[in-house]
Amino acid sequence: MNKNPITLDELRLSVKDRLSIFRWSHTEGVERMAARISKILAPDKEYELRAAALLHDITKEKKIDEQIDICERYGYKLREDEMGSPAILHAITASLIIPDEYAEFATDGIISAVRWHTTARENMTLGEKIIYLADYIEDTRKYDECIALRHAFFDACPEKMAEEDAFRHLDKVILRSLDMTVEDIRAKGGIICAETLAAREYFENNLKTV
Repeated sequence: MNKNPITLDELRLSVKDRLSIFRWSHTEGVERMAARISKILAPDKEYELRAAALLHDITKEKKIDEQIDICERYGYKLREDEMGSPAILHAITASLIIPDEYAEFATDGIISAVRWHTTARENMTLGEKIIYLADYIEDTRKYDECIALRHAFFDACPEKMAEEDAFRHLDKVILRSLDMTVEDIRAKGGIICAETLAAREYFENNLKTV
């Protein structure tokens, strides 16, 4: 075991070195947003989710053939829907390389939050939900949908809700984001990953229960 594990500050420097200015600005935004949401919904997970936010896009700027090479190197067989959705490949490859390149942060919670931050999935953990939403609504994003979703989450004042109501509010906002994503991909004639469709169905069904 490493007797001197790296700190979050050192992780920031390492990640910043491997990203463009634009991608680093986004990554900082996701970390800020993950911390903000964590303080409301999961204060005990803030450190872990800050780390996941910093690591979530470490392979985002690699070319498609590099993404595929990483998958092959780690024995991950890409499905047709994944191959047809190149924008989601970095979530897979980032989660694959974390144990080798950032072993101190290779916890199940961090790896899974990184893995599912683009597609979501059914039965997501709280940490996965927070990173998924933080990536969508971080404050450097200026798209109308992102701004609207940011307002939808915070204008309802989840910090004043009972815990169960706040968690349900989070699920409602995530479902709205999944609806937006599916609509956008379909409008562009793209391929929707199976996990995204399963996630949307899961949240729809879950929110019908009282």
